[in-house]
Amino acid sequence: MMSEKKTRIEQLIAADREVRRDHGWEGTFLEYLERVRTDPTIPRLAHERLHGVIAEAGHTHIRDSEDPSARRVFGEESTRVHNFFKDEFFGIEKALDQIARYFHAAARRGEESRQVLCFIGPVGAGKSSLVEKLQRGLETSAPMYSIEGCPMAEEPLHLIPKHLREEFESMLDVRIEGELCPICRYRLKEEFDGRYEEVPVMTVPFSRHERRGIGVVPPVDPNNQDTSVLIGSEDISKLDRFSEGDPRILELSGAFNVGNRGMTEFIEVFKNETEYLHTILTATQEKFIPAPGRHGTVYVDTVIVAHSNEAEWRRFKGDHTNEAILDRLVVVKVPYNLRLSEEVKIYEKLLGRSNFQSAIAPHTLEIASMFAVLSRLEPTNKCDIMTKLRLYNGEQVVEKGKTVKLDPRELQEAAPREGMEGISTRFIMKALDSTLSDHPKGIHPINIRETLVQMVKAADIPDDRKKTYLELLQDTIHKEYLSILEKEITKAFVYSFEEQAETLFQNYLDHAEAYVNKSKVKDSNTGEDLQPDEDFLKSVEEQIAIVGSAADGFRQEVMAYLWAASRRGDSVSYRSYEPLREAIEKRLMSSAREMSRVITKARTRDEEQGKKYDDLIAALIERGYNEDSAEMVLRYAANNLWKD
Repeated sequence: MMSEKKTRIEQLIAADREVRRDHGWEGTFLEYLERVRTDPTIPRLAHERLHGVIAEAGHTHIRDSEDPSARRVFGEESTRVHNFFKDEFFGIEKALDQIARYFHAAARRGEESRQVLCFIGPVGAGKSSLVEKLQRGLETSAPMYSIEGCPMAEEPLHLIPKHLREEFESMLDVRIEGELCPICRYRLKEEFDGRYEEVPVMTVPFSRHERRGIGVVPPVDPNNQDTSVLIGSEDISKLDRFSEGDPRILELSGAFNVGNRGMTEFIEVFKNETEYLHTILTATQEKFIPAPGRHGTVYVDTVIVAHSNEAEWRRFKGDHTNEAILDRLVVVKVPYNLRLSEEVKIYEKLLGRSNFQSAIAPHTLEIASMFAVLSRLEPTNKCDIMTKLRLYNGEQVVEKGKTVKLDPRELQEAAPREGMEGISTRFIMKALDSTLSDHPKGIHPINIRETLVQMVKAADIPDDRKKTYLELLQDTIHKEYLSILEKEITKAFVYSFEEQAETLFQNYLDHAEAYVNKSKVKDSNTGEDLQPDEDFLKSVEEQIAIVGSAADGFRQEVMAYLWAASRRGDSVSYRSYEPLREAIEKRLMSSAREMSRVITKARTRDEEQGKKYDDLIAALIERGYNEDSAEMVLRYAANNLWKD
């Protein structure tokens, strides 16, 4: 076994080394030209390179999705889901699509190629993670070809003299943009006597940590802002050997120099003084930056990506003296996610990276996610906050037997700042980490809610916001969890719940169809023709307050909806029509409620009740609970759900 593992490890190392050897290349400029002639995409500019990284992963259109909830949320919008981002970012599809569109336009050398891509959003919304994802995309892409020894890893085609470029462009089917840096200009003249065809060229991989093709600018102390962080400096220790105008004293190690051919990141960009940011203007619009000292200018080809929280963005935007910079920004709002199912995926992803071994009971992440999303929503007079959450999640919401006809897009348009405030992902993760640490056997919705309550009480936030958050946890989410819990216990208590629900559904269809068509129902056992059982139909419908004359319309709606679904080729089940699904589940719950109530609340149980209780625990364990969490939720149900 050990020898097999050793062999696999050796094979992995050998295969990786072979790939890297293939990517590594050294040769003369003349040999490089032959490579470019064969593959004209080799000298692509920075925006085009990053666009390729995103585009090569592929995309799908949400309107083509097979997920009905996604179609309900986005309708016929042309928003795309980009595979490059798909498994790491959730619920911000519009922002991600805007980023992809920026690179698409910039890759074609449109105006976006001369503008800064700027991410604006609340703390913990994922702005830094988006930048890191783009940087990782560069690091895993094919290496760039560079003039050997150039501190800026610049494009070798810059060696071609201006008067020959048009002819070279025609022969190579490329477009040559840019100028040699002062150091390479000096070397071409002094080391190679102008014979640019002999200049050595090599491949250089991208690396943030080794500062190759990825530059980073942290916020700089306003009292000590030195542009050398951006454009490099002069090495004064060399002045005893070279004159002040000699390019050999240059240290082209600033963020723009390092980020040439790739990207330059500005962290919390608006914390810097405005004067310090003006270097961005020439870097974006003219693609030149000043060289240190008296060495003219240096051409740069870099994607400038900045990010900032919204408070600093509003302050910066409010100053009219910043108009020149504002005009060169493509702003992408990166809000908090507003879809419950997507929020759950975020915590599943983050917990998947941790080493916690505790069991997580069903609905635990859902309850934590519910708090996060609810805190980000703005109230509306069109519906209550839980209805809004469900609509944003693409669910069909039923009230008084009818599906709520509210368009989530219209609700979002009426609340343009929604998602820019609220509880952050980090806050929820701290709560999950704390609860998992305190309960090594496992956690459940009850103790995560308790942790969140204590954290909100201890948080340094305004009193009115604290009051709102506590009301969400102690009232809104408490009630919602009780509803979830009752359904969970019923499904565990009722043998073959899904099968019984489907049988109930088919019976309802048979009798409703006969009622609507004024025909009879054929008994499956005797073959006898029977009148539709109105008492049975009413027993289902009254679960969702469909009574009296409303029943006729409801039965017709059910038949019309399911007939249309079958025409489309959709599979039809008890879940197909949301109002009927809710009615059927409530009917099953009502039939099991009293028995489950007795079994759960009983302090002492007879033999039969004891067996039923054990079966209930076993059923909950099958549904994903461990024994401790199963017993806890049953005690919670006894104390809160079925109070006398």
